[in-house]
Amino acid sequence: MQASGQFKDRVLMITGGTGSFGSTVLKHFLDSELAEIRIFSRDEKKQDDMRHSLLAERPESAEKVKFYVGDVRNMRS
Repeated sequence: MQASGQFKDRVLMITGGTGSFGSTVLKHFLDSELAEIRIFSRDEKKQDDMRHSLLAERPESAEKVKFYVGDVRNMRS
């Protein structure tokens, strides 16, 4: 299933982006016309693993994905 044009040039933030659901959401939107996809999660190691996997499997999409470490339960993160 392809994401529609309603997301063109927009930014998507996926909270819990390194988990199984977040990874699935990322894969769904990689080929969309989103300007940027932000992965927001607490686990820096999982983010690093995901970044390396993305570079190996989808290098053309890697520039679109940005990683942020934080916790939605903590406003300071």
